[in-house]
Amino acid sequence: MSERDQHTMRVQQLFVRHHDQLRGMVYALLPDFAKADDVIQEVFLTVTSKAQEFDLNTSFLAWSRAIVRLKILESHRQSKAGSPSFEVLESLVASCPDDWAGDEQAEALARCLEELAPKAREMMILRYKFEHSPTEIAKLLSRTVNSVNVALSKARIVLRECMDRQLSPES
Repeated sequence: MSERDQHTMRVQQLFVRHHDQLRGMVYALLPDFAKADDVIQEVFLTVTSKAQEFDLNTSFLAWSRAIVRLKILESHRQSKAGSPSFEVLESLVASCPDDWAGDEQAEALARCLEELAPKAREMMILRYKFEHSPTEIAKLLSRTVNSVNVALSKARIVLRECMDRQLSPES
């Protein structure tokens, strides 16, 4: 195996090691899960094709986050959806700690979802797993769009507080 191939393989191994963190970032920045999965695949292809440009003595997460940011912007441009400003996206990516969105966080989120009231959990699942819009959820549950938006907002607050408790060093 050539030195070039070995370098590419090491970079791919770094991607695999940090996959959950990168995927979590993509999901957080791109709420359409199908598009998010496409973006993470594009990130892997880009990481592989540009592996020779990466210095193994530098931060893989910093380098791959830059690729994530650009791939998300590309995805927004292609879908003609309103994309966040470059500065907002840059700020969001920069604020993610290195250990963000790992297995511990995913397990905590699953526990916190179970603690939600059944109707709130149902709405969260409809919104984020099945990607229904608040309007669609309102029709499915015979509610107003405003009441769905309020319920989703409250559920997100409860989840955030639960996640903070679950992941705090004292717990």
